[in-house]
Amino acid sequence: MSSPGSGMFSGFTKLCKGLAVILIGGHVVVQLLPTSVTYLALIPARTIPFGWNLITAGYIEQSVHGVVVSTLGLLFMGKLLEPIWGSKEFLKFFFIVNFLTSVCVFITAIALYYLTMQEKYLYMPLSGFHGVLAGFLVGIKQIVPDQELYLLKIKVKWLPSLMLLLSIAISFFTPESATYLPSLIFGTYIGWIYLRYLQRKPESKLRGDPSEDFAFSTFFPEFLRPIIDPIASIFHRMLCGKSEASSNPQGYTLGGAPLLGSDPIEASRRRERGARALEERLAAEKLAAGRDSEEPHIDGNDRV
Repeated sequence: MSSPGSGMFSGFTKLCKGLAVILIGGHVVVQLLPTSVTYLALIPARTIPFGWNLITAGYIEQSVHGVVVSTLGLLFMGKLLEPIWGSKEFLKFFFIVNFLTSVCVFITAIALYYLTMQEKYLYMPLSGFHGVLAGFLVGIKQIVPDQELYLLKIKVKWLPSLMLLLSIAISFFTPESATYLPSLIFGTYIGWIYLRYLQRKPESKLRGDPSEDFAFSTFFPEFLRPIIDPIASIFHRMLCGKSEASSNPQGYTLGGAPLLGSDPIEASRRRERGARALEERLAAEKLAAGRDSEEPHIDGNDRV
């Protein structure tokens, strides 16, 4: 007999389960062999000979609470994102965000060392899955931006911003912030860059999401957007040349010609698919929970 609420903990994809096993396995390895952190975590002073740690660092959680949060975040967010993106695209996003986040963290650590001349930035072992989780939050913001969280009464589109705001606030009181804050910031930004400009849509042969609802300024409160938009437009032109953003009905343009993969209508359809997928999953979980609650009652009647 299934326990009540089991529907919430079902429906995880095989890919996410496999990646979760890797996360747990990485944590077990560093607990049994502490010296393996030197080779698997990102230590900027040793990255040049041990270049593979730009990839492996994202799979290594050094604390118990870290591996628990990362595993649950992967399973639950993957359950929503993978069916919509597809397994191949989900894995591609996973690898790109993980690798580029590590590269950016490496560059930041080297820069901080030359600015402060403190060797801790060179030899601090940096690792964790939080950069990819931050990217997943951006993906959920894109797919179901107006979905409201049941308990917090907050729209999903604000989750990445609130996560960063809370992390920055905590960083003022905890010296360990240097081990996670850069990964969260870069994971969020790289996830947005990929989804905004690079993600391909096989069904429509389009790329990116040019909608105004997914602009960089949507990560900020309304009153800050007139300040953020001009700054963001500089980076937009760097990525798309002389382009008009989502105000152009044909999407991004490059030299007056439409840039492949920037249809706002397709972006709207993708959000609709995401909302439907989320509603179907919630309905299925409620139905499973209802069946579980009815089973004991039925069993009691049978005994009578």
